Amino acid sequence: MTTNVLGVLTIGQSPRTDVTPSIQSIVGSNVEIIESGGLDSLTAESLHSVEPEDFDTVYISRLRNGESMNIGKSKLLPLLQDELTQLEKRTDIVLMLCTGDFPTLQTTKPIVYPDRVLNHMVSAILPSGTLGLIIPLEEQREKLLLKWRLNELNLYTEVASPYEESDIAGAAFALKEQGADMIVLDCMGYNEQHKSAAVKSSGLPVILPRTLVARVISEYVSEE
Repeated sequence: MTTNVLGVLTIGQSPRTDVTPSIQSIVGSNVEIIESGGLDSLTAESLHSVEPEDFDTVYISRLRNGESMNIGKSKLLPLLQDELTQLEKRTDIVLMLCTGDFPTLQTTKPIVYPDRVLNHMVSAILPSGTLGLIIPLEEQREKLLLKWRLNELNLYTEVASPYEESDIAGAAFALKEQGADMIVLDCMGYNEQHKSAAVKSSGLPVILPRTLVARVISEYVSEE
């Protein structure tokens, strides 16, 4: 019998069949997952309305047809708030399926932001040293470096998208060569195979956000 309901809110379109099976396997079969997406209300013809302008923060996410698209944060936020407001009514806790920051979202239920979990975990494990980041888009480099500078760490980044053919292993090896002590795959789109490739090529600890936050949520919803 289901005893807890987890809302999964993606910035793209739901369902995220590339991510939620990983989460379900960790939180357990007693937890029901209900998905929603910031772009769910848009038609194929209107998706262009959320493409980023030059000034905007750029995110990338997956569409229902398996393709990916770049999204402008300022255009996404109102859509995301509408979806979150409805999703909360049907769930006990919500997971934001993005490692970006969303401080303006209003919630009435507990919500897990992966970027906060990642930041605190890295601070606890690696209070000093060198952190390597693998990120999806070159356009994200500057703002992601600024986000991670909250920690007293040397930072290096490499770009390798989780949504298309890219050299995750090569990016991880490059970060090792630059002196990284640990690597974060800084997007919820990265999967277990990406992590395995990064570990194998670098020999370093590699943090995968989707499984990390799923384990945090499993503690919250655990019956034992």
